[in-house]
Amino acid sequence: MNLLILSKYIFAQDISNMNLENTQVQMRKGILEFCILKVISRGEVYASDMLEELTSAKMMVVEGTLYPLLTRLRKAELVEYKWVESSAGPPRKYYKLTNKGQTFLDSLLGTWLELTSATDQIITRVERNEQQNKRKSTATKKPRSSKSNRTKAANKKVDKTSNEEESRDG
Repeated sequence: MNLLILSKYIFAQDISNMNLENTQVQMRKGILEFCILKVISRGEVYASDMLEELTSAKMMVVEGTLYPLLTRLRKAELVEYKWVESSAGPPRKYYKLTNKGQTFLDSLLGTWLELTSATDQIITRVERNEQQNKRKSTATKKPRSSKSNRTKAANKKVDKTSNEEESRDG
């Protein structure tokens, strides 16, 4: 959800010199490794199940992206796999985190929480400032005549009170 908010907010301004879709894809790729590790952290996971889960979460992952990333994670010793015989076809490869992978994921989770907190703070501050500026702008657009009419009415009341006091004294 934070990614969607960030994506919409950052690119709400002039994007004529940027390719929005490319930037959104790059943002997703930047967190894909974290998401894959998080999915695998729940236990042994089949690659097709990962694809299904990531796709349903709108991460738009294809096999051509997932398998090379899984290979890289395996070579970095963050994940390992085992072959499991399948009654409905060839054996399946199930992935799980290594201890090193769990430590790496924990660090990434800390970074993710820091980034989402910082992003939320920035968005909230900017939106709050925009609302304040909008209120100020609306307040300054009020007709001056209503203010001067209120001032005139207050002055008349003061004058009337002063005249009444003078009448009583005199």
